[in-house]
Amino acid sequence: GALVQAVPWLLEVLRWGGALYLLWFAVSSLRAALRPQGLVAEQAPRTAGSVIATTLALTWLNPHVYLDTVVLLGSLANQHGPDARWVFAAGAVAASALWFTALGYGARLLARVLADPTAWRVVDVVIAVVMAVLAVRLIAGSGVWG
Repeated sequence: GALVQAVPWLLEVLRWGGALYLLWFAVSSLRAALRPQGLVAEQAPRTAGSVIATTLALTWLNPHVYLDTVVLLGSLANQHGPDARWVFAAGAVAASALWFTALGYGARLLARVLADPTAWRVVDVVIAVVMAVLAVRLIAGSGVWG
């Protein structure tokens, strides 16, 4: 907030940069839909050390870990006062554990469906439409089209 207040034009730069990124993502998804591939399971098995290293890297080197847990959840938890913020934090931890467990089992259940290139064509087209709509709304919100 302080940065945007000090440099008001920065918000417009970020808005247009975000819109361009979303449009690029939409075009990339449409291109992927033209040459879909299913999940490829023909990779060599990975070692336990490689899996652990990848997991640690994705966990601790991911900036969203810090933005989501420290900044976002910390700010929201503090709004509940000194006693209730711990209840909020416990709920957030429980929801996270439930989400990632469901995500893992859901991926396992959907593996056969997602092995079909047609399913990926549908996913890529849906992603392209969503990204394009978001980009247009972001641009429209800038006052250029609205």
